[in-house]
Parts: sequence; C-alpha cells; structure tokens
Amino acid sequence: MNPPRSQTRSTPPRAVRSPKSIAGAPPRGEGRVVIEGVAPEIDAGASAAKRVVGDVFTVEADIFSDGHDVVRAELLYRPQDETRWRRTPMAFVDNDRWSGSFLLDQNTRWLFTIEGWRDPYASWARDVAKKRDAGQDVSLELFEGEKLLRAVEAGGPDAQTHARLVQALDSHPERDPARLDVLFSDETAAFMDRLGERANLSRYPRVLPVVADREAARFSAWYELFPRSQSGDPVRHGTFDDVIARLPYVRDLGFDVLYFTPIHPIGRTNRKGRNNALTAGRNDPGSVYAIGSEEGGHTAIHPELGTIDDFDRLVAAARDHGLEIALDFAVQCSPDHPWIKEHPEWFEWRPDGTIRFAENPPKKYEDIVNVHFYGDAFPDLWYALRDAFLYWVGHGVKIFRVDNPHTKPIPFWEWMIRDINERHPDVLFLAEAFTRPKMMKKLAKIGFQQSYTYFTWRNLKWELTDYALELAGDMGEYYRPNFFANTPDINPVYLQTSGRAGFIVRSTLAATLSSVWGIYNGFEIAEAAALPGKEEYLDSEKYEIRAWDFDKPGHLKDHIRALNRIRREHAAMRDFRNVTFLNAWNDNIIAYAKWAPGKSECVFVMVNLDPHARQDCVYEIPLWEFGLPDSGALDVEDLLLGYRFRLHGKSHQIALDPVDRSVVIWRLKKQG
Repeated sequence: MNPPRSQTRSTPPRAVRSPKSIAGAPPRGEGRVVIEGVAPEIDAGASAAKRVVGDVFTVEADIFSDGHDVVRAELLYRPQDETRWRRTPMAFVDNDRWSGSFLLDQNTRWLFTIEGWRDPYASWARDVAKKRDAGQDVSLELFEGEKLLRAVEAGGPDAQTHARLVQALDSHPERDPARLDVLFSDETAAFMDRLGERANLSRYPRVLPVVADREAARFSAWYELFPRSQSGDPVRHGTFDDVIARLPYVRDLGFDVLYFTPIHPIGRTNRKGRNNALTAGRNDPGSVYAIGSEEGGHTAIHPELGTIDDFDRLVAAARDHGLEIALDFAVQCSPDHPWIKEHPEWFEWRPDGTIRFAENPPKKYEDIVNVHFYGDAFPDLWYALRDAFLYWVGHGVKIFRVDNPHTKPIPFWEWMIRDINERHPDVLFLAEAFTRPKMMKKLAKIGFQQSYTYFTWRNLKWELTDYALELAGDMGEYYRPNFFANTPDINPVYLQTSGRAGFIVRSTLAATLSSVWGIYNGFEIAEAAALPGKEEYLDSEKYEIRAWDFDKPGHLKDHIRALNRIRREHAAMRDFRNVTFLNAWNDNIIAYAKWAPGKSECVFVMVNLDPHARQDCVYEIPLWEFGLPDSGALDVEDLLLGYRFRLHGKSHQIALDPVDRSVVIWRLKKQG
C-alpha cells in the first residue's frame, strides 16, 4: 500500500532520469500519473506568460494514468517572493484535459506548477457503489475502505474529525452495512479529499512563470509629442511649463499616457539640419536622438527645457490630470556625450583612433555613436544604463519607450528589465522594434511589456484579419501590441494618400483592434506632408521646432475623443485577444466584434477601408453568440452617434461613405 498523503507530500518526486543514466539502474516507478501539454507554457518555462492584476489566470494540462483509478490534480501557485505553495483543485474538462484557475491579485511575477495523483479512496468509493447497487457482496471491500480511513494521519481539528469518524465506524458491528454508510458519508468524503492518501503523486517537472502587470500594460492610450515644440512659436524652444499648459488638451482627447521623445542635452558635433541635412544651420536644434553634450547625458535635461525641478513639477501636474509621463530611452550617444571621455572603453574605435559612428550600411548616422556592450565595457556599462533608467524612475517615470532595442543585446534587456521590475514591478517597457518577427517576439518574451507591431503596414482586409488573429492567438500569451497609427519616424503611405477619411479609418482600427494604441501629434489634424518617395515627414520635428494649429479645418479631434471615451466605458475594449471577425461581403469593409469577459457585452465595429469611395455590403450580426436563431433581433446603440435602434435577423445591408461615415461602432445587446 502507498504511504498516506502526509508522507507523499513531504517527499516530492524526483526528476525522471535521462535515458543515458537509466542503464543498469534499478527501476524507480515514478511518473505513473502523467502531466503534459501544460498551457500556457512558453519556451519550456523560459519565458513568462503575461496578464494584468485582477485577471483570473487559467491553466490547462493533460493529466491521466494507467488503468481506471480516479485521478485528481491541483494547481500550485505563489508569488515569487513566497516559499509556500498555494493550492487550488483542477477540474476535469474532457478527454484527459484538466483546468484550474487562480486570481492574480499582486503586481509581481507568479510561479505555478501542477500535481496529480491517484485517489485510492475515491476509486474505492466509486467501485464499491457500483457493486453495491448491483447487489454484490462488498464485505471485503468494506475492510479495504476502513483501512484507508484509519491510515490517515491528521493533526489539529482534523485529528478530532478523524477520531469521530473512526468512532462512528466502530459503533457498528463488523460487516454491518451501517459502517459502509459512514464511509460513504459527505463528511468522510470531504475529509478524505483533504487528507486521504495521494498515491503515485507526480509533480510537473517545471515551475512556470506568469507576470501580472498593472492594467496600463494591456490597456492604455498614448499621445506622443516633442516637448521642445510646445511653445506655439517655431522660433522659441518649448519648456516643461509649456508642456504643462498642454496637459488639459491631451487629457481632453482621452489619452492617459503622454509620451516624450528624448529630453536630454543634444550634441553639437555633426549636428543634423532640417530634413536630416548633413549640415546644420546656426539655429538648428539638432536631433533629440543625438544624446549628450557638455551639459550631461542620459540623466541630464536639455537646458532649454528646464531643470529637474521643472520636470518634477510636470510629472506631478500630469498626474493631477490623470496622465502618466512616458520617456523615450535611446541607448546611443552624440560624439559629445560625457561617457566618451569618461569611459572610452565603452565605445568602438577605428584603426586610425577615431570613434566609430553609428551606421546601417549604406546609411550613416554621423551625429550618433553606439556603445559597445561587451569586452571592457562589461559589466560597467550595463550598470550605468540600468542606473539611468532608475534615475528617471526615481523622478516618477514608470513607462519607457525603448528606441531600437533589437540592435542591442538580448541578454542586456533581459537582465535590465528583470532587475528593475524586481525593484519596481509597476515600471513598463515598450519595445520600439520594427524588425524581423522572431526578434520582435523574443523581445516580448524576455520582458518588454508592450511591443510595436506591423499594424502600420497592414491595410487590406485579409492583412488586418490575419494579423489581428495572429496577435490574439498564441502570441497573445506574451506579446502585447501597441498600435501606433503614426510615429515621428513613420508617415505611412496610406495616410499620405488618403486624406481625412484615411485618418478616421486608421485611428478606428488602432483604437478598437488593440487595447493599447497611440498617435504622434499632428495625426489629429491629418498631417501627412511627406518627403517625396519616402515614409518620412517633410519638415520633420526630429530636426526642427514646429508650431501646430490643432484647430485647423478638417481636424478629427472629436473622433479621437469619442474613440477614447468608448474604450474607457466598455469593458470589451480592454483586451486585444477577444476579437471575432464577422462576415461582410465586400473586401473593402471589415467587420468584427469585441467581447467583454463572460460575453457580458459585445462591441461591433465596421470600417470602410477605402478612404476614397463609398462601399456597400451585406453583413451579419452574431445572433448565434447570443443564443438567438437567425430570425432573432438585437438592440443596437450607436456609440459614435448616440442613437438606438433594433436589428431583426442575421443579415443586413449598409453603405459606408468616406464623405460622412467611414466607420460604425455599435453596442449589441439582447432584448430584455
């Protein structure tokens, strides 16, 4: 007979030996209860699944054993800083598939694994009940059941329960059917479920991680601007006080993250001129990405913006307006950065003794030099960069957009993000990487809480559908897409050629397909002037100070404000993995539904992807998801226009004309 539960629990099973070590060794008999196919499990546990605080985290696995004994399983879980496992039962689903869940109630890294065992008491009770109901003699089985109960070792209040159950057994003569009633009682079943023998106890050989971030990691709306362009005057450098004056505008549009391009001193050596000219004019401010001058580097502020005290006032004012400040962090230096003199070993030098400028052949970036992460720079540079992040965290910054992380070593980011999140689990990192898919995925796996995407270049119906489903599928376990509709670096061809209607289309897709989205200022006034033949802005703010007229005719501030209101008010918009694409029989019209948890709410979106012409189609509303027949009806609330109506039947026809309505966003509700 196997040892009672108390003994098996104190000696967790050892890992199964590899085939090379088994030859000549005695059999161990471990692993009789099989646990496999655990989900989510990313890269054999090397990467963490991602969730947010308040999520109920569900784990599934295939759990089975030989024969017909009853199998039980528990999900073991704990915050990483605890040593004692918490436990919750797993439930049989179907076909040897089991499921269990627990609440992620802390912003931290959690660990989980699974135990499975054969339950002798449950197996006994099931089989004896069948025999008894068939009129068979179960007197011998009665002795077997008694033995299982008596063998339990219990302490505290459970010891009293155990003594009472044994006493109840012994109050009846041997072979008395009443003894069987005691063994079958609900109290005995509950007692044995807690403390009965766990035979052939098996534990999944891996401990798996899941990170519970704060909600802003999965649900937020970003507005990007250059602080130096906030004076309203193209010949006066903006200050942090100018940015403070702009906070009500950003919040009124409904954004909750205000993202700054770099705010550090800008080098003068090889400073770029307007439109990326190799020679700067006398008053040209240079690129904000050429970080560092005699005034300081990555922990300094460009003097014309203000002081660190001014920055602190800005962070506090933003917080008062319901905004978080996100900073751009670029791991690169101007040739004037103090680190070059202080730590020449952190940089690459050419055979003639000159420093190696950044390049991506044939492109050269004459105003930038890159650091070297290994050799004599390791590990001091790593600590310096981490401490630069921590400096800004100390000044209230909890969100960072990291510039081009795919051009820096993966081990650095993995170490740095983990180190900072161990100290500050509420700090979030966005990976600005438009590169190869596997590199983008790897950056997400090693810790970046958000990621840029290919959304900017997905314009056709099939492209958008396939990409959204890819993100919502297995990638959704670890990759959180931030759908920026434009950036200072990317002026998409679609926006250059589509007019105002195209901005309506792209903002609607970004804000409703993803739970995190953003725009770079100028989007709201349909700014799209481009360098000929390039996806770059003419008169780019990266190289000059701009003044914007945000009230110019044709602006779409009202639409952006409405999108962010809809996102805030409707739970279905707080995730990106809950999308279902629906039939709309026109390749220029895309239709999809977003569902709140438990399908308590449905937001239905249709977009005319053609910004130049009216498009008509027959489309379907998802009556079947509401348990209704094709002849059923749904109440509809138009979330953009504010009126209500009723749709009868599954199929309907609509016309979407860029002149007056390119998109619809409806809330669907079952009658009654």
